[in-house]
Amino acid sequence: MAAEVFIPKFGQTVEEVTLIRWLVEDGQRVEQGQEILDVETDKAVFSVEATASGSIHFGPFEEGDVVPVITTVAVIGKQDEGFPAGKGMARERSGEPENTGPEPDGHKAASVEAGSEDTVPVEQQRIFASPRARRLATEKKVALSKITPTGGGGRRVVEQDVLYFIEQQPKVTPLAQKLAAETGVDLSTLTGSGPGGRVTKDDVQRAAAPPVQAPSPAFSMPTSPPSQEQPVLERTPLKGVRGVIAERMGASAQSTARVTLFMEVDATHLVALRERLKTRYSQEWGFSPGYNDLLAKIAAIALRRFPYMNARLREESIEQLAHINIGMAVDTPRGLIVPVIHDADKKSLEQFGKEFRERVQKAQQSSLLPDEMSGGTFTITNLGMYDVMAFTPVINLPEAAILGVGKITPSPKRAAGVWEEYQKLILSLVFDHRIVDGAPAARFLQFIKDIIEDPGLLVTL
Repeated sequence: MAAEVFIPKFGQTVEEVTLIRWLVEDGQRVEQGQEILDVETDKAVFSVEATASGSIHFGPFEEGDVVPVITTVAVIGKQDEGFPAGKGMARERSGEPENTGPEPDGHKAASVEAGSEDTVPVEQQRIFASPRARRLATEKKVALSKITPTGGGGRRVVEQDVLYFIEQQPKVTPLAQKLAAETGVDLSTLTGSGPGGRVTKDDVQRAAAPPVQAPSPAFSMPTSPPSQEQPVLERTPLKGVRGVIAERMGASAQSTARVTLFMEVDATHLVALRERLKTRYSQEWGFSPGYNDLLAKIAAIALRRFPYMNARLREESIEQLAHINIGMAVDTPRGLIVPVIHDADKKSLEQFGKEFRERVQKAQQSSLLPDEMSGGTFTITNLGMYDVMAFTPVINLPEAAILGVGKITPSPKRAAGVWEEYQKLILSLVFDHRIVDGAPAARFLQFIKDIIEDPGLLVTL
């Protein structure tokens, strides 16, 4: 009997992968454990191994297709065996069910994936969605047809899409909700005028009122001619890493109440400390301690001191998180990757530095595991090496804040009537005002500044 080759689960958060390339030919003999297929998750590339020895027969998928995990993509058996008809999930490729007619009793619609035991309304069964997305939509009584999918190249609803849709829904008073149901007003189209943006009865009544016809103008302005189509040098599909960046950064910009605090810091003593550490520990540790290591440790201590910054917004509550997991933004050939160092506040500078460098190397090689990129509670992004003085980074949802680090620059200052040189550093803290107010965020940033300017405080904290 032929052995199935299926897409394994790469961590707890991965629901689907993109097939990058087959490493063998259809019909070729392969050996058990041989790497036969490269697939891409939202942040890394992995190889799938042969589950048996024999001749491999590809399923109905092509390179570039997006398929859920635990999907059979090939079988391994005898030379004259082919891929069994009906096996696999070929219907996912087009995003439409192959057969719109009635199904035999005991079978679910094609869009209901294996492993999902939820009872889904009929109008939702023709929509492709992950099991977790369907479960959440059922719990929250959300129609999948109203949700914009981002998974599977924009063909499949994933859990994050449902969460984002729920988050965007306006808060409504009970009377307004009842009136909207009676008048047929779509609450998602309204901007609330009540406290905290809550939709009130008056908002619904205004939306239900017939529009006032404006008088016809005596003349109309000539319309501008349509713009000419511009030649395209290169077109990059929004999928894989680029698609995830576009989705998450767009969601962050639209859903967070972003505020940025800029603070100038005297990093003279931090620079001196780094030089001493390099001289003393580079050979022993096997690497030279860097500013990212020091700033991450300082931020971890600050998060422990100010736990309201180590938080997230979940439904209608703010959750302060027990673990301090620092995400460090890394530039790679495939795009921005954010490896996460878990329990950063409990690690020594040497432990943090070694783990961070291992993650950076794996990020450059596209071999980071999903669990090594998930669970972050606070992110640091450093553009100082590119001569950037200050910038406004985008919050990495669902975190409460992100710290931007600029270039350390020798600058003059006047102290005690004498001009002297110091190392100027500009920090930018972008935070979500829904979770934390300006003054508490400023105290958190001020604490980071105090330690940078007097790193000796690290010994006492």
